[in-house]
Amino acid sequence: MPGAAVFRNIVLGLCLAFLMVAPFVLYPIFLMKLLCFGLFAAAFNLLLGYTGLLSFGHAAFFGGAAYFTAHAVKEWGLPPEWGLVVGVAGASLLGLVIGAIALRRQGIYFTMITLAMAQMFFFFCLQAKFTHGEDGIQSVPRGHLFGMIDLSQTTNMYYFVLAVFLISLLIIWRFVNSPFGMILKSIRENENRAISLGYSVRSYRLGAFVMSAALAGLAGGLKALVFQFATLTDVGWQMSGEVVLMTLLGGIGTLIGPLVGAGLVVSLQNYFATSDFPVTILIGLVFMVCVLVFRRGIVGEFYATRLGQKLGFRVDN
Repeated sequence: MPGAAVFRNIVLGLCLAFLMVAPFVLYPIFLMKLLCFGLFAAAFNLLLGYTGLLSFGHAAFFGGAAYFTAHAVKEWGLPPEWGLVVGVAGASLLGLVIGAIALRRQGIYFTMITLAMAQMFFFFCLQAKFTHGEDGIQSVPRGHLFGMIDLSQTTNMYYFVLAVFLISLLIIWRFVNSPFGMILKSIRENENRAISLGYSVRSYRLGAFVMSAALAGLAGGLKALVFQFATLTDVGWQMSGEVVLMTLLGGIGTLIGPLVGAGLVVSLQNYFATSDFPVTILIGLVFMVCVLVFRRGIVGEFYATRLGQKLGFRVDN
């Protein structure tokens, strides 16, 4: 409906305007962390929400790219944009290897294989010399973007992260609404019918897996530049569980849902980190409430309401 399209454009414009002025109102480091994890959750949702594959090893791509980017920038002296390219390339290669092995199985077996492979990579990072073990890679220089823009300035770094975040969301949206994305959704809904139509299900799933890994790696590389370090926390299984939680809270199969879920989790971690009440228990309570009240996630439940349908929202918006 034309009115619904106008309303969505207005909402998107307001959100973009808020993001442009946000660093002058809120703490920029917190905002950049939110954008990085929002991109990580959106990348994971590309696999779970639109392909129907539950990976429990996405921390390998997120943390692996953080290590690759940090090492390339600090030890090789590469500029930040090329450091991110190295991180994304490394995450894509990991995704290709892990995906080729894990996609031989389906369901819970696929999930457990991704977890096992991610834990193998965790122990590799623990022992490898270039990761510096438990100390991690610290004091990573942000450098100058394209040799001109000083990213050590927090404001410059924020707008760089925001630009990468918005471009990545546009790529995800285009990917989901492309013929490739439509085939992925048809495979998710009825795999046997897709096979009968002649589609190579495993090849399409592997393509989606590598795409998801690359975007998760981009988020990890950005995180390494923002906080100027990469540690074992980035590749631990807890990070994989965290991104699953973010996606489920916001709503799987929606473009905005993972961003909302990531914002909720990161905000709780940030503002309750110094409180006496354990933040992990608080996040668990929030998750329980969402499961009981918002079966489809916060955004997914809104799309299912009469208001969401009247405004023209679909589950895959």
